[in-house]
Amino acid sequence: MVDGILDNSSAARELLQRSLDRGRLGHAYLFTGDDLELLEREAVSLARTVNCQEPPRRGASGLALEYCGRCSPCRRIASRQHPDMFWIRPESKMRQIQADQTRALTQALSLKAHEAAHKIGILVAAERMNSSAANAFLKTLEEPPAGSILILLSTEPDRLLETVLSRCLRLGFGGGNNAFSEVVLQWVEFFSTAAASSPGGFLSRYRILARLANTLATTREGLQKSMEEHSPLVRYPDAEPAQRERWEMELNAAVESEYRRKRGELLSGIHWWLRDLWLVVQGTPPELLRFPEYHSSTQRVAERLQPAAAGQNLDAWESTQQILHTNVQEALALEVGLLKLKL
Repeated sequence: MVDGILDNSSAARELLQRSLDRGRLGHAYLFTGDDLELLEREAVSLARTVNCQEPPRRGASGLALEYCGRCSPCRRIASRQHPDMFWIRPESKMRQIQADQTRALTQALSLKAHEAAHKIGILVAAERMNSSAANAFLKTLEEPPAGSILILLSTEPDRLLETVLSRCLRLGFGGGNNAFSEVVLQWVEFFSTAAASSPGGFLSRYRILARLANTLATTREGLQKSMEEHSPLVRYPDAEPAQRERWEMELNAAVESEYRRKRGELLSGIHWWLRDLWLVVQGTPPELLRFPEYHSSTQRVAERLQPAAAGQNLDAWESTQQILHTNVQEALALEVGLLKLKL
């Protein structure tokens, strides 16, 4: 069951250390936050800690509270090469985690460990489990094989089945959804200015679409380059072809998952601005808005709308965001979504 939800990184780490100190390490965790790479690092840190052979500190329970970073398990876990550490990522054409993947993980965890004190199963972008995968995984999630720990990572935990949520201890890492990156803020500023400059016209929508397409393309290219540099494909060029093929699949899945997260941040920025627009139409003062710094352009658009139209914008954009979670063509979905907005 869910023992609690912590939304601060330091508090989450302190809870994990207290659990280790008392010998009460959980069997299934859900790590949530806005940065999937950060969540992966936190999962790796926990895996290194519980399997470290030369920990700098041990708790009253005898379990490690920190990892040394030098012993063989620490180094191999960090490089994703430990035989008792298993990664699951969305890999299908629809970027979902399939039932055969969760079944394979269950089988791997049920086997005797090669050398680790704790076998570790990590599900990246766990919200991408389809219903069959989640249902096939429930028994394992509730009662993992002895000596194993499951860590689910998610930037969209609300999309997980309640039956999955109820079986995990949920810990929040990093900032919350109220903190937008500079890229998102710049994008919202452009969006609001473009919307205000062309009353009700389609020209502004296509200017916005072109800017959004360019931003997304740059984002994907940056992710591809960054993740390739840290991939085992670069570190181990002489690996067996079958292993390299799997690494390539994992890399592509990781890039796609992180790309969708960053795309979601941009689209969420628009959603918050549309909410501000709806509030301004109803006379809400600037200090209560999410983006008060863009109040001038928001006000110009609000003067053209009725409350009902502003409310319909929110519904239309929410629908666009939901559609993008399916296997729909991205460019078409964004074009239709932007054209539906009343600006």
